[in-house]
Amino acid sequence: MAEKHAEKMEDMMVPAHVAVILDGNGRWAKKRGLPRSMGHREGCKTVEKTVELAARMGIQYLTVYGFSTENWKRSSEEVGALMQLFRYYMVRLLKIAKANNVRVKMIGERSRFDQDIIEGINRLEDETRENTGLTFVIAVNYGGRDEITRAVKRLAAACQEGKLNPQDITEQTIEACLDTAGIPDPDLLIRTSGEIRLSNYLLWQCAYTEIYVTDCLWPDFDQEELEKAVAAYNRRERRYGGVK
Repeated sequence: MAEKHAEKMEDMMVPAHVAVILDGNGRWAKKRGLPRSMGHREGCKTVEKTVELAARMGIQYLTVYGFSTENWKRSSEEVGALMQLFRYYMVRLLKIAKANNVRVKMIGERSRFDQDIIEGINRLEDETRENTGLTFVIAVNYGGRDEITRAVKRLAAACQEGKLNPQDITEQTIEACLDTAGIPDPDLLIRTSGEIRLSNYLLWQCAYTEIYVTDCLWPDFDQEELEKAVAAYNRRERRYGGVK
């Protein structure tokens, strides 16, 4: 039976770039009478497993929403716990990336983090830069509107300095100023926990992305759930701007 299922997966087209809104850590913990921090910890374990699964499946880019610009509004206790978890997780991620030939990239405005976290992010990117497998993109202190605003400021500065003519600005010019410059747009966006909204995530990049929503809470997301999402993607008839 497992072999038959594997054959079916082999016949499917694997999306090159999968983006994930990993939602439901807090609800997972609440259902079990655990503190929210335990949900986030389990969510990190699921991220680790998903990176390895995506790499084996042949996905080229995996982008996850790790910490949004809005997450700073949570309680100081929860934000502090998330920062400590992030510190711990970066060390583990470096080992996982090296073991699986994964290149790590962070998107978002990192300057708000403590210096040791910024240094950890820089190290992750520097020490995995030459890896040639899956590119794992983590959105931290990231918001789609913030990203576009920062891109507009860079373009405005270039125009003011005489380096760019406003008439010459194209979609490609804007894309080159986004955090995701050089990364293809997502083919598939997965959102867990049943919520049906983008939550300020990759607003420019998801213009033609297929969206898959599952009720599964993120800590419970596994190989079967990922394969369900890819199967649903294969059933879609892809259109871009109304053209097949």
